[in-house]
Amino acid sequence: MTHRERVLAALSHEVPDRVPVDLGGTLATSINIGAYEKLKRHLGLTTPSEVFSLRSMIARVEDEILERFDIDTRSLPMLANSRPTERLPDGGYRDEWGVVRKQPEPQGHFMDVGNPLDGERTLEDVERHSWPDPEDPGYTRGLAEEAARLRGDTDCATILTLPVGPLHQAQWLRGYEAWMLDLAGDVDLYEAVMDKVTSIWLKISARMIEAAGRNVDVLLYGDDVGYQNGPMVSRSMYERRIRPYQERIFGLLRRSGAKVLYHSCGSVVSLIGDFIELGVDALNPVQVSAAGMDTARLKREFGQKIAFWGGVDTHHILPRGTPQEVREEVRRRLRDLAPGGGYVLCAVHNLQREVPPENIVAMYEEALASDVYGKQKPQRN
Repeated sequence: MTHRERVLAALSHEVPDRVPVDLGGTLATSINIGAYEKLKRHLGLTTPSEVFSLRSMIARVEDEILERFDIDTRSLPMLANSRPTERLPDGGYRDEWGVVRKQPEPQGHFMDVGNPLDGERTLEDVERHSWPDPEDPGYTRGLAEEAARLRGDTDCATILTLPVGPLHQAQWLRGYEAWMLDLAGDVDLYEAVMDKVTSIWLKISARMIEAAGRNVDVLLYGDDVGYQNGPMVSRSMYERRIRPYQERIFGLLRRSGAKVLYHSCGSVVSLIGDFIELGVDALNPVQVSAAGMDTARLKREFGQKIAFWGGVDTHHILPRGTPQEVREEVRRRLRDLAPGGGYVLCAVHNLQREVPPENIVAMYEEALASDVYGKQKPQRN
């Protein structure tokens, strides 16, 4: 099988020749620049490293590492979203939505500290806000060419990372507390912001999907709806205030013909049935440390209708475990999620700075060596 065939077979619930693996295929399945530089030193690589997405300090993973671990995916991220629109004197930046971010510590995430629609606001304030222009050529600049290059130069599955979802964007515009209060009390304001953000998101994403065309295999849309202990909102609130927007989003993605990969952190087991109804092909990151996200249960209850992408614990095992514990974790997730297809292995979310390079190597070596579909492959030296 080619790498592309392997990924698409898994997402179609067919048994591939081995379980596909991902690193850097999306901006939610990649690696922090600090962890990346440690990994490169461990592997003896001395090439300069590049930050690809500033907000999360995500590295651009080089071909030598992708080939070293036989990675099945290649990233076609939103290029315009990887850089700020205005750098600030204190080292922070303002993005195209007007959100101000600062970096609390070197190589760490840039956190939102300035929310342009915070506090007491009116519907007129929402209308007057300086919204991004969805027709800005920067959103699609280089996408068609890069998608064609990846299709011609590799046999890997190409994944297009779409802009950060409307829920997150609305939270950053209003500030999280104000957004939650709107959700519960000022529904008109909540819907005004969400309507505007979703409309812009759909226009930008439609242009990106069109630009990449048939050279894209998978679309990633990310918008968290879960906390560590359960969904972000009640079932009735999700159905009334969130699902209608997701219906519009997933409708666009399904019409593209590509596989739909949905990213939501947290405990979302009670919402997986909704994701299936909405047309999601695969769920990422499968946050196994969250309540109810037991991989054996997820496979048993939902594995015939949705694939799983991720699952290797980043809460404890990868940052604090030994390489042997990492290998055992990989074998557990393969045992739970791989039978019958429907699984792409990678870490739960991006590998962070505290993850030792030995554990990263152990994760991918074990995944490649432990073929649950039959033939055992030798470990790499």
